[in-house]
Amino acid sequence: MSKNPSATIEVWGDFALWTRPESKVERMTYAVPTPGAIRGLLSSIYSKPPEFYWQVRRIEVLSPIRYISFKRNEVKSKMMKIPQANSLKACIDIEDDRTQRQSVVLQDVRYRITAEIVPRAAYGHAPGNLMDQFERRVKRGQAFMQPCMGTREFPAYFEWGSGPGEPVDVTMDLGLMVYDVFNLHKWSVTKQAEPEVSLFHAHLNRGVLEVPPYDSPEVLKGGKEPGEYA
Repeated sequence: MSKNPSATIEVWGDFALWTRPESKVERMTYAVPTPGAIRGLLSSIYSKPPEFYWQVRRIEVLSPIRYISFKRNEVKSKMMKIPQANSLKACIDIEDDRTQRQSVVLQDVRYRITAEIVPRAAYGHAPGNLMDQFERRVKRGQAFMQPCMGTREFPAYFEWGSGPGEPVDVTMDLGLMVYDVFNLHKWSVTKQAEPEVSLFHAHLNRGVLEVPPYDSPEVLKGGKEPGEYA
């Protein structure tokens, strides 16, 4: 049993897009959120990378899994840094860069999230202090940036604690799912930082997805041994 402080919150929204990595052009969502996406959502509410990282432990699906398909406008380019000026490209020509892509997303989603705050070795205070700050922020509706359901145009709303709703009675083998796209033990982001994709075999059991710890042997990290980053 972990001794790290944990919290439970509920999040919901009109739409969600937990993009599957194999759908490179058209956007196709997973049936449930990935742990990395939920970690990003929690970090948008409260995050101190030098002091701790979020470890998602359980995702409960509270609303029926319903899909909807529509086209979304996207741009093909991204803001690029100009070396001489050491600044970002002034603008993107929307007319030249706009493209429409089909998206299969989830509709009317609601989840109950249980996650732990895992202090880093350099953090020398009581872990409960971090959780107290997170609780205050959630109850006040504070966030560093608007949490989202996988993409910025699908905002997520949140509240502290666990409501009366029960998980949906759905069981399915989700196969290999993306766990995260970054190494949770490397918090500093530099120009040389590269994604480190990890995977795990996900099972939705009566609406509940149990998430193994990042250092568990169940999490595949491209040949890295469990605990190698610790």
